[in-house]
Amino acid sequence: MSLEQFHLVRLLQQQSTALEDNIALEGFEMAAPWNKVSWSQFDTITNKVAQLLIDFGLQAQEKVVIVAQNSPQWTCADIGALKARNVVVPVYPTSPMEQAVFIVNDARAKVIFAGDESQYATACKIQAQCPTVEHVVVFDSSVKLASDEHFHFDDILIAETTPASEAELELRLSQTNLDDLLTLIYTSGTTGVPKGVMLDYRNIASMIEQHDTEIAFKAGDVSLAFLPLSHVFERGWSFYVLCRGGHNVYLADTNRVKEAIAEVRPHTLCVVPRFLEKVYSAVHDKVNSAPAIRQKLFNWAIGVGSRQFEVGQGRKKASAALSVQWKLANKLVFSKLQNVLGGRLKFMPVGGAALDVNVGGFFHSIGVPILCGYGMTETCATVTCNTLDNRVSGSNGKPLSAMEVKIGANNEILVRGDTVMRGYFNRPQDTEEAFEDGWLKTGDAGMLDAEGNLYITDRIKELMKTSNGKYIAPQRVEGKVSCCPFIEQVAIVADARNYVSALIVPAFESLESWAKEHEIKFENPIELLRHSQVVEHFEQRLKELQHELAGFEKIKKFTLLPEAFSMESGLITPTMKLRRKKIYSKYETEINAMYGTSY
Repeated sequence: MSLEQFHLVRLLQQQSTALEDNIALEGFEMAAPWNKVSWSQFDTITNKVAQLLIDFGLQAQEKVVIVAQNSPQWTCADIGALKARNVVVPVYPTSPMEQAVFIVNDARAKVIFAGDESQYATACKIQAQCPTVEHVVVFDSSVKLASDEHFHFDDILIAETTPASEAELELRLSQTNLDDLLTLIYTSGTTGVPKGVMLDYRNIASMIEQHDTEIAFKAGDVSLAFLPLSHVFERGWSFYVLCRGGHNVYLADTNRVKEAIAEVRPHTLCVVPRFLEKVYSAVHDKVNSAPAIRQKLFNWAIGVGSRQFEVGQGRKKASAALSVQWKLANKLVFSKLQNVLGGRLKFMPVGGAALDVNVGGFFHSIGVPILCGYGMTETCATVTCNTLDNRVSGSNGKPLSAMEVKIGANNEILVRGDTVMRGYFNRPQDTEEAFEDGWLKTGDAGMLDAEGNLYITDRIKELMKTSNGKYIAPQRVEGKVSCCPFIEQVAIVADARNYVSALIVPAFESLESWAKEHEIKFENPIELLRHSQVVEHFEQRLKELQHELAGFEKIKKFTLLPEAFSMESGLITPTMKLRRKKIYSKYETEINAMYGTSY
């Protein structure tokens, strides 16, 4: 089958014709007209956006930036620009200004689409430092515009189009091809300046074709988009959802995800391990405070669910007794947990970091299929993934049908296939260094088992070697500790040290509730963190959480921090990865204190 049949724009046009009045896009808790957008409206809106960009004078393959939270308008601007054969450059709304300006200047973007008032202010500041930017379009119609060359998104949708722009759009749509550049996605990484990953229509077409063979998704299924569309994971998945006639629901405020899941009742949603860890820790925390009989019931049910899962995967033999037990466990325990997640989840793709085996096993046991995968921006996200009939705890599944994976020097994962990027924009040297004999060097260490399942051991550059010569994989340790309901973030320290220590950001809401229950009085967060009972509480928690780790891997000392690692402070990337060097630099005093040194 030719990849031409999987051209993104053509697939979306086909769905608009076939589905017409069915809902394509929905803005969670948004007012009309963005609360519900039909397929026919989606087609009309994106045509209007394309004609606007043509009227602005943008030529094919010129760049358009989107800096906004998730919304139907985000996708309408995205697809509209693609219809005009422009190249879309997403910028995280929380990106530091210096980084955002670098991206816009590097891409030489001419138009910025902004979300709300805050993001419009950001766009204005960017424009002042980026001479190529000529126009700004803002999604929020209540925002007061500062220039005649700035426009409200809703206004352009009701403006008259010119015959010339209509004709030019028809011409550009007829010229669409798989070799056009589709997007530049700048990876900030944990070090260095952002690099623009060049993804073309062939990359996306191959991604869609390969997912068709692995994913049980059908027209009308509802997906909740709550991870940022600025990242390849959510955006790539949203492309797939819409190309297959799905109903995409957009969540702007991630703090509302619990309410959104309950109301939307999605069939699927992309998640990162931290989301699953929070659900896992919240459930176990509730169980641990329940009466003994309920704890026994829960533990019995999880055991039954775990055995039934292995039967379903063909790794154990079925039995009538187990089947009866599973039905009872499902009625008494699992159905209630499933309902918390909407009650009709078919599967949840998981990516972005390693998932703890115990967390993954919990979700498999309760009948909520999680499909862990591995990928990068440079590969249109998915390289390997677990499937409904091949879920191996701890693994990231097998390669997609057209992807090749092998293990190179230093156990580095090497990837080759149609979804691998064209290269880094304006950075030929970086592009050359990223490949080895045609294979993309991922920078991740891993292994393949006898069945071809991929296991990620760690980032090669992040492996830490203690002064005793022991190697520590930080993500493994951090993954174990992050399962605690009292821990929001953790960064371990071990390189060239004689034991492992950690900087811990507590989950303050949970901690403050616990403190009140134990009648601990405090005036401010710092006083709370220094309280001896709080420190002892975390010591006990760490002891319980680390029982599966080797002695040299275990955190021996820790410091509780009063503020979170954030993008604004430059301590994490937009995909929540730790910028370790910057964290260690900022908290040098605290780290040295844990080792009894000072400088």
